[in-house]
Amino acid sequence: MMMTRGTSRVARLTMGGRLFSAVKGAAAEGEKFPVMGVRWWSSLTLGEKEQVNNKNSEDGGNKEVVASYWGIKGEEVKKEDGTPWKWNCFRPWETYQADLTIDLKKHHVPTTFLDKLAYWTVKSLRFPTDVFFQRRYGCRAMMLETVAAVPGMVGGMLLHCKSLRRFEHSGGWIKTLLDEAENERMHLMTFMEVSQPRWYERALVFTVQGVFFNAYFLAYLASPKLAHRVVGYLEEEAIHSYTEFLKELDKGTIENVPAPAIAIDYWRLPADSTLRDVVMVVRADEAHHRDVN
Repeated sequence: MMMTRGTSRVARLTMGGRLFSAVKGAAAEGEKFPVMGVRWWSSLTLGEKEQVNNKNSEDGGNKEVVASYWGIKGEEVKKEDGTPWKWNCFRPWETYQADLTIDLKKHHVPTTFLDKLAYWTVKSLRFPTDVFFQRRYGCRAMMLETVAAVPGMVGGMLLHCKSLRRFEHSGGWIKTLLDEAENERMHLMTFMEVSQPRWYERALVFTVQGVFFNAYFLAYLASPKLAHRVVGYLEEEAIHSYTEFLKELDKGTIENVPAPAIAIDYWRLPADSTLRDVVMVVRADEAHHRDVN
């Protein structure tokens, strides 16, 4: 037992030492490491990393391209056409084409006390959001996606622990909820390429996400049904927000810029897609999450 503990401790120290050395070495070479307000190293594309790591290759530099969060080189992945896959935050087999035919007007009429509590809770949260962001729908979407990715992770985590305690299967719901959280996170990664949040909006994320995470965690412990109803109504509001976003794009109030490369690959969009096409597929995703919850 003592040998096992000692070995694991040495392994942890070694791993920590390697990670510290990697950060220290990069800092010494002038490379940018993540601070608040700067994209994490793992969120860069492989192409961007090649430019950073091999910027001195012509002068004899021979640095290895690092492709994973922990500084460990990952396996080489290619697209179906054989070209290299440049994203490390998602893989080709996780991409899909959104169902744009989904019913956007579906609404669950609140009947029980819990339904009405969930409905009016969400409605009360919409007012300060409208006041704060007004018609800045790009930053609004980015801010709300930092919160929207929380429920799936909380629900999946609690169901995971429940499955372990009871020695029973989850019926597939753990994966469903975690996939929902991952999908919402990809929404955020997409809108990060479109909108540049201000410093106070970044600071607000810490407060809102911290409060919402703990509140939703307690709500899920008290009543999973209430928690999922809240998410369902939140998704209905998200559909409304993205519909307003589309109206502003059609009016020309917001510039319909080309779609970010990450969105084109994630939703398998045509190469000439625009921001409007991205909002369309994101709205379809929200409608799907509404139905699930």
